[in-house]
This record gives sequence, C-alpha cells and structure tokens, in this order.
Amino acid sequence: MASGPRRNIPSNLRIPPTTVEWTVTKTDSYDTKMGTPLGSPTLAASTAKFRNKVPAQMQRCIPLYMACVIVLFIILNFDIFYSIPSPLGVFRKEKEIVSTPSRFSTFPQKIWQTWKVDPLNFEDRDLITSRTWVNKNPGMRYEVLTDDNELAFVEEHFGAGSAINRPDIVRFYKSINLHIIKADLLRYMIMYAQGGVYADIDVEALRPVHRFIPERYDEHDIDLIVGVEIDQPEFSDHPILGKKSKSFCQWTIIAKPHQPVMLHLIEHIMVWLKAEAKKQKVALGDIELTFDQVISGTGPSAFTGALLEQMRKNHRGGKVTWDLFHNLDESRVVGRVLVLNVEAFCAGQGHSDSGNHDSRGALVKHHYHASNWPSKHPRYRHPAYGQVEDCNWNVECVRLWDENVAEWDKLSEEEKKLKIEQAKKPDLGL
Repeated sequence: MASGPRRNIPSNLRIPPTTVEWTVTKTDSYDTKMGTPLGSPTLAASTAKFRNKVPAQMQRCIPLYMACVIVLFIILNFDIFYSIPSPLGVFRKEKEIVSTPSRFSTFPQKIWQTWKVDPLNFEDRDLITSRTWVNKNPGMRYEVLTDDNELAFVEEHFGAGSAINRPDIVRFYKSINLHIIKADLLRYMIMYAQGGVYADIDVEALRPVHRFIPERYDEHDIDLIVGVEIDQPEFSDHPILGKKSKSFCQWTIIAKPHQPVMLHLIEHIMVWLKAEAKKQKVALGDIELTFDQVISGTGPSAFTGALLEQMRKNHRGGKVTWDLFHNLDESRVVGRVLVLNVEAFCAGQGHSDSGNHDSRGALVKHHYHASNWPSKHPRYRHPAYGQVEDCNWNVECVRLWDENVAEWDKLSEEEKKLKIEQAKKPDLGL
C-alpha cells in the first residue's frame, strides 16, 4: 500500500518513541491464515528498564503468597474446622448406632417404683435411694406409682376395654386393704402390663441396669432377670424356716411385658386370698394374715414357686429344681430366666454366702428402711426364746433354738417363768 504524503508535526506535540509502545500480542485466537488478530491488541505501558519484568515476578509470587495466607488461616482456625463433623461421618455414626443396639435394649427402658407419696414429697432417705436409679440410668424413663394414682394405672391397663381386659382383677385389687398384699400384687401387675425394671423404694442402684446382663448372654434369649435371695436348703424341713429357705429376690425384678408367670402370680393370689377370706368367714377387705402367710401367699415364696414352674415349662434340659441355683457362683439362664447369684441383688445379708456390697458383682443394695410390714403381721415368737428368724440362718443358733423349744414343755412353771424373765434382759440371748 502506497503511503500518503508525510506531514510535519510540531516538535512540541511529538511523542518520544521510547516512552510508549504499541504491541500486538499473539493469542490463541489469532487467525494466521488471514493475517489478522481475532482479539483486540493489548496495550503494555512500562518503562524500558522494567518492561515485562515486574508482572512476571508477581505472577510467580502471588500463588505462593496465597498459599501462605491459606495455611496461616487454617492454622489459626484449626479448632473450628476440627469441630465441624463431616456429613459422611454423621451418617456413618447414625448407621453404627442403629446397627449395634446398646445392651439391655430389648427390655422396656423404664424404671418403676411404688410408694405412699410422689417423688416431690419423698423423705430424704427415699430421695437418696431413688435418685441412684435415675443417675445410674439417665437414658431410661422413671415413674413412681403412689397411693393416689395406683388405681388409675390398674384401671387403664387391666380394666374393661383395655388390651388385657381383666376387670375382675381391677375389682379384686379395689377390695384389698392389706398394704403388703397390694404392694406385692401391684409389682406383678406393673411387670405384666409394662415390663421394665421394678425396685422397692429402699433399694439403691449400685450399677447401671445394662450391667445386669453378663456379656456372654444373648439378651434375646432372656425374658426375666431375678436374683437369689435365700439359699439355705439345709433348713428345707424346718417347720418354720422350711418354706423360706430357698427363694428368689422380689425387691428388684426385671421383665419384658406380658410374661405368663406374672399373670399366673396375680391369678394365684386372687384364688388363694379368696379361699382364705372364706376360711376366715370375712370379706376380702377384712382378712388378717400372719407373716408366714404373706411370705408364702404373695411374697418371695410365692414368687419363687411361680418362677420355677415357668422355668420347667420353657426349659428343655431336664428337671428344674433349686439344686440348679444352690451355691450359684455365676449367673445362669434357665427357661428364658436369667438367674443372678445371691451377691447381685442381696449382698450383705450375713447368710447364703451373700458377700458384701463392695464386690464387683453387687448390683443393688437393699436398705430395708421401708420394710416395716412384718410388724403388722404376727409371726411365731416363743415367750422365752423369741423368733427363730433372729438366728439369721445360723446353723448352730437354729439348732439351739429348736432344742430349747423342744424341752420347754418338760419344764416346770417356775422354770418357765425364770426363762421368760431371763429373756427380757437385753444382755442375754439364746
């Protein structure tokens, strides 16, 4: 292309050629065939000394500077990043919880107690023991049935139209006035209708309930958990101690709901007490019972007999007798009933090789401060030698008591009076 005529530019308007340059940067979009750039030319303004040098250094250093800033930020805020759980981790933990249920999960997660008043009005002694169940088992529900609300529970679960639908049981319960009979009956009704953990108000929890099932057992094979209370079979033939010499504890019971043994106990009590009322020719509300009648009719002896019968029905390994639980060192499952040794629920009794509450195997501690019912039900007391139960299953003491009682009728009236006077002195015993 021919250039046009050259024009003279005044010297004061000329731009020095070394000050500004126009450069065309070749890009990926440059059309080499047509010889023309597809993008706009870039303008680079710099001095001749630092042209293209400073931008290149900055391009190399900026990533390094940014990396240092990010690393420093992470270090200064590491605790924040660490505390934020990964979504995958959350889902993984939830999956683990669902797939590996905790111990005791097949039993109802509820602790039951019964008492005269509600927990807001507990005396200090009752508050202390009851708190141990809540403190040791914070994930479980807790409820106390009182003299004011127990009937509402009975009617709700056993009344006409309920799932159990046994209005005859409700009527029977309403007709009873003896507190110990109602207390025994109510614990069996709770365990049958709802299940869970039952403990007398004066029983302290030493361990959480998930420790009640040894790890070697599959809890799906267990419907009931009980402990040995009295293991003195050598007194089986004793006229007074015999029926009480082999028994399971009933101040702590763990059960899944609707166990046949509980309903059997309820029905047994109904039949027995009606027969006793007929024998005494009084209404159910006016019946009177001795200490031994309570023990054998609704208490530990009745509880033990019903359990052994239930075990026999469920057990496939032969005859079930007390021999299976005599001198029991470790727990065993018989007929879907987990039987714990005497140390578990009844440590510190001073008999039956019950050990003490400081042992690892002790699970609960019975304080007996609510056990004043025996004073309202007479038991045999010899005028000179007292109660044989005071021997606390000591073999030599019981032998001496038996001998003295056997010789009593051979004494003269003067000798009998002398023995009675001696018995009144507190420093003399058997």
